[in-house]
Amino acid sequence: MHTIARTPTTDMEVTSIRLERELKDKLKELAGNQGYQALIRDILWNYVQQKSGEWKPRFSKADIRASMAATAQQEERCVLTGQVIQPQQPMLLGLTRTGDMVPLSIESLAG
Repeated sequence: MHTIARTPTTDMEVTSIRLERELKDKLKELAGNQGYQALIRDILWNYVQQKSGEWKPRFSKADIRASMAATAQQEERCVLTGQVIQPQQPMLLGLTRTGDMVPLSIESLAG
């Protein structure tokens, strides 16, 4: 996940949120040099975009190193096209350059 430049932090509102220590530590580990607060903002923005229909792809075909066939166990969204993949529908799992496994629709890598 990469931080998208949105608003300078000086123009942001301060919000307090209580997190379990273990969750905060895991977020710090995942965030690395990005910082866990920026990671939380990215997660929240992705959630809002997905739920509001304003989804934007985070990956391109060039980011996918390998893929394998899979079956969705829950509703997923293709990271390349935004297409919803329904439970029990065939899909692909794509291995990204950063080592993440991401959901892909069957058609997303064609062509």
